[in-house]
Formats: sequence, C-alpha cells, structure tokens
Amino acid sequence: MATNIAIIDDSLLVRNILSDVLEKKDGFHIVATGKTGVDCIELAEKLKPDFIILDIEMPIMDGLTALAEIKKKRLPSAVIMLSVLTQHGADATFRALELGAIDFVPKPSSGNQFSPEEIADVLSGKIKGFLDSRQASIKPPVKIVHEVPGNKSFQKPVSVNAIGIGTSTGGPKALQTLFSALPADFAKPILVVQHMPAGFTKAFAERLNSLSKIKVKEAENGDIIEPGKAYIAPGDYQMRVVSKDNAKVIELHQSGPVNGHRPSIEVLFDSMAEVYGANHLMSVIMTGMGRDGSQSISNIRAKGGVTFAQDEPTSVVYGMNRVAVELGGIDFVLPLEEIVPKMIELLKTRGN
Repeated sequence: MATNIAIIDDSLLVRNILSDVLEKKDGFHIVATGKTGVDCIELAEKLKPDFIILDIEMPIMDGLTALAEIKKKRLPSAVIMLSVLTQHGADATFRALELGAIDFVPKPSSGNQFSPEEIADVLSGKIKGFLDSRQASIKPPVKIVHEVPGNKSFQKPVSVNAIGIGTSTGGPKALQTLFSALPADFAKPILVVQHMPAGFTKAFAERLNSLSKIKVKEAENGDIIEPGKAYIAPGDYQMRVVSKDNAKVIELHQSGPVNGHRPSIEVLFDSMAEVYGANHLMSVIMTGMGRDGSQSISNIRAKGGVTFAQDEPTSVVYGMNRVAVELGGIDFVLPLEEIVPKMIELLKTRGN
C-alpha cells in the first residue's frame, strides 16, 4: 500500500522538486500540494494523508500555526518540517518539534549543501523508519523488566565518571525535558549525540543551555571535558572521547557514517567505554528510529555500566531504545520524566 504524502510550501519550485524526487521512491504517492497553512489544514482534514511535509514561513498562515491546528484537531497525519539553515529557521524548527512535528529536513535551496536527491533520501528514510517503528510496536511487546534485581551493576558501588546520551527522532523535545530537570549541582559531565544535520546543532545546544541549570554547548574539537557540563555532538562530525595529558578530551572527525549516522551514538558510547571504563558510565538511549547505539549500550551494561532506555509511551519513535531492550542491554526502562530522578538516586547510592 502506498504511503500518501502532502507537500505544503509557498514556493512552486520547492513543491515541484520534492514531488518529483519523492514520486520516484517506491511506495510513495504525492496526493496533494498546497502553498499556505490554510491549504495544509484543509488537505489534512479532507485527505488525511499519512505524512505532511510542511514549510514554516508561508503567507496567510505559517507552518507553526497550521501545525498547532492539526494537533488541536487531532488529525492523524504525521508532520515533517522543512527548515532553513539560519538561526531563525532553527529556532522555528525546534518550536515545531515542541508542537508535535516528528522531525525535520533541510529545505531545498541554493543556499545549502543538500541536493534534492539527498533530501529525498533523508525524507524517505525518516518516513520508512517511522512507519517501521509503528509496525514494530504492534507486535507483542518484549517483556520489560523496569529494574533488574541482582544485576552486578548494583551489587557493588562503583563511581560514575560520565554520562552518555543518544537519541534521534523525537529527541530534541525529549532532551529539553531531560535537561530542564537536571539540578544546578549536577556534577557529572554529559555527552550527547542527537542525530541532526550540520547547521542545527549549535542552535540546539544554545536552546538547551537556555533551559538548563547546567552549562550546555556544542562540542568543539579539543574541548577538555569538565564536570557539570554537557557537550552536544556537532552535525556531520563523529564525536569521540580520548585521553590526553591526563585529561578527557573531545575529538571530532569526519570519518564515515556508522549505522548510517554522523554523528553516531555507537562511536561516542564505544569511546566513552574505552576511556572511562564501561563500569564507570551511565548511558541513556532515547526515542529514535533505527538501531544506532543499541549494541554499544548493551556492551556497556554487560561490563557493569548502568543503562537506561526511554519507554515506548513517551517515545515519538520506539526504535533504537526498543532494539536495546530486546538485546538485553537495559537496566531501567522508564518514562522520560523519570530518567533524571532515577539517575540522581543511583548516583547518591554509589557515593557520587
């Protein structure tokens, strides 16, 4: 069965470009296009497409207003935003994610480095991944143990030296919730991979910093990792932790994608386990499609680290976290709002 898609953008050129490249993808059908937010709502009500590709800046009614109305009316279409690579565009995109958009892609333009075909590949990957995760959620659920009694991680207190977090689709909103809950005296360094294109991670780190009581920044090559600070992997770079001159240092490089991603959660988690020792880590895997990070977080648990997964009801896409649970790699499967309190509780029991 074809996946029905509506494209809403005030640019005829953009509508035509996206229609052409997406129609070439197997299983996709463009059922309608529109040029204003009013068109968007009318088409969503009339046609109920599976997905709406929605621009933000449009006349008469902008994309954010249309998105809010779609959610208010509880229309079933999933929404992916088209975002421009500017500070204003990034801010509006993060607002759209807060309003319920599942993800975003760069808007085709002469000003960015993405070809229409590349954008179509990214879009189709997000759409198929979202549909796959929904299909997986229909299957009988894996038996989830919310806390594993007798796990060696909890038998002997071991100090936690760092926290790694990995997330993808739905992650920006989830990370805002998580970072808003951290207390000002949270003393552990936090390293984060959020699957996000280049050009957006700096603005996202600044947004998290404005909401958080601890310092959050986009990671830079050579940053010395400090207690009580959080570092967001920049888009299009792999982020690793290395030891240098008796310090833990961030190393950025543009080696190939891992699990289809750059930055990759697996690259970060594996390097943290090597440098800190897996049994001195807390690792968290959250909402997102695919399986990036699921094997590496399982390895961390097997070697004595404490691991968390965001649960299915609070995830936009129960994908990476589901795979990690199925692999037996998770100690605690928790609703989003319970992750930070449980982390703090365990840090106290471990004498941190």
